[in-house]
Amino acid sequence: MLGACDSEWTYYPLFTIDVHQRLGTMHPRPFSLGIDFGTASVRALIVDTATGEELATAVVDYPSGQQGVILDDADPNLARQHPGDYVESLHRCVNAAVRQAGAVAGFHPTQVVGIGVDTTGSTPIPVDRAGAPLALRPEFKNEPAAQAWLWKDHTSHAEAAEITAAVTAQGLPYLAKCGGVYSSEWYWSKILHCTRTSPHVAQAAHSWVELCDYIPALLTGNTDPVRLARSVCAAGHKAMYHPAWGGLPAAELLDSLSPGLSRLRYSTTPCAADQPAGTLQRASAERMGLPAGIPVAVGAFDAHMGAVGAGCSPGTLVKIMGTSTCDCIVADLKKPLEDIPGVCGIVPNSILPGMYGIEAGQSAVGDIFNWFVNRIAPSAYGAPAEMHARLTEAAARLRPGESGLVALDWHNGNRTVLVDPLLTGLIAGETLATTPAEIYRALIEATAFGARTIIERIESYGVALERVVSCGGIAEKNPLVMQIYADVSERPMYISRSGLTCALGAAMFGAVVGGAHASALDAQRAMTGVKPEVFRPNPVAVAVYRRLYAVYKQLHDAFGLRGAAADLHGAMKELIAIRQLTRGER
Repeated sequence: MLGACDSEWTYYPLFTIDVHQRLGTMHPRPFSLGIDFGTASVRALIVDTATGEELATAVVDYPSGQQGVILDDADPNLARQHPGDYVESLHRCVNAAVRQAGAVAGFHPTQVVGIGVDTTGSTPIPVDRAGAPLALRPEFKNEPAAQAWLWKDHTSHAEAAEITAAVTAQGLPYLAKCGGVYSSEWYWSKILHCTRTSPHVAQAAHSWVELCDYIPALLTGNTDPVRLARSVCAAGHKAMYHPAWGGLPAAELLDSLSPGLSRLRYSTTPCAADQPAGTLQRASAERMGLPAGIPVAVGAFDAHMGAVGAGCSPGTLVKIMGTSTCDCIVADLKKPLEDIPGVCGIVPNSILPGMYGIEAGQSAVGDIFNWFVNRIAPSAYGAPAEMHARLTEAAARLRPGESGLVALDWHNGNRTVLVDPLLTGLIAGETLATTPAEIYRALIEATAFGARTIIERIESYGVALERVVSCGGIAEKNPLVMQIYADVSERPMYISRSGLTCALGAAMFGAVVGGAHASALDAQRAMTGVKPEVFRPNPVAVAVYRRLYAVYKQLHDAFGLRGAAADLHGAMKELIAIRQLTRGER
């Protein structure tokens, strides 16, 4: 059932007091709270603003759908979430983290000086005039179009192509800062698809609000879609907002796509995450066990907050690795920067204030590994919960090139650099002797080749890239993946010190709006770091992967680029030659 929530949960508010009491003489040590809304769950993190020490964390899964996602067997492109899940999970999660921190000596809830929020995106929600999600109204309770349109919903691929064609035909600049192609994962294409397929929902929506804007609005009580704080991260990377052309796309373009679409242009100027969205309202404070009046920062996307939490800076690319990946790097606003085809945005102040935020990424990474385990791998490798570990162990015993395989990582389309949701996965070089472990390793290598393609595209447009810091579940748990990425990218791979980088990044912006740090850069210097272990390229593996990557690029261009003149005649024979060389075959 859509929006089913656990009504038996009991909240235990600790107290509510005014914010000016939170830093009394008895409790001078400041903490901040980061709230991270992921694809399947929400996480709350309480952190020491002086050191980055993580005091308490809690996780609550969304109750609806499959692992929090509402799917449709008849349409594999559909992925929605029920907004009621966000509300219930938010309060439960923060309440649990506050109670956990309460058992730690030296902590008191009055010391929480600021709150930051990150979420998935683009995940827009249709709302009514008061800013309440339509899905919370009885008449829309079971209506998929009234739910939140999750970032990986690709139902609007035709509308995305239509937007790209219209902007290009009219000679407008709106795609220059987002890679030249509009995506089905983004704001306007999802809204346009709703107007075409569910006009009754589109007509009932007074506005659409990104999840990263909705949560701060909910916390502060300012849900009015006309006045609530909008994130420059969401607006710039997903809604074609840019100061160079005065903000959002012109009404004429939007109305040419669908009459009246321009009414959904919001009027407030989007803000960076170091700005306050307001202060914590009493109703939410009571449910979470916190004082009312704590400053709440403007929200941003999880990957961008994760990049900040992992130490993103000029020359340092951060890879947030999970079901998909997001790659983030920043560049100085004072220096000229070329437009980069195929990236997901070049937006001032979207990651770190005072810098361009550059975003790229892959539509599926962990999802590809999960697909293989859940649908393809034989039961000989154990139950699904054991398969990843066993396949990884078997794949680690293989040498680069030994399988004779190369794959394309497009099982959920291509986000960067081709920006095409209609591309699909492929494995080349299979024989009757091919094993599941060989395929599993080839899929890992494919995602590494996709990552290298992104790195090469960014570098080719003058952005210096000296090191890579990774974070997320895959980076934390799978050394084989990290070593393959180091070998393929020919760069050291560092791991963020925090295993909760998205929540940490959000907490850092909470620390800024709460006055514990003067800027996000100051917060980074105090609160971030990397682990001692570094994965460095192996020269022998590098040599093999250069040859495999050349085959990957042949396939990439042949299947992904219109008009490509790639000759694939020698591709399979090259894979056999690499396999023979690696195995010492004749």
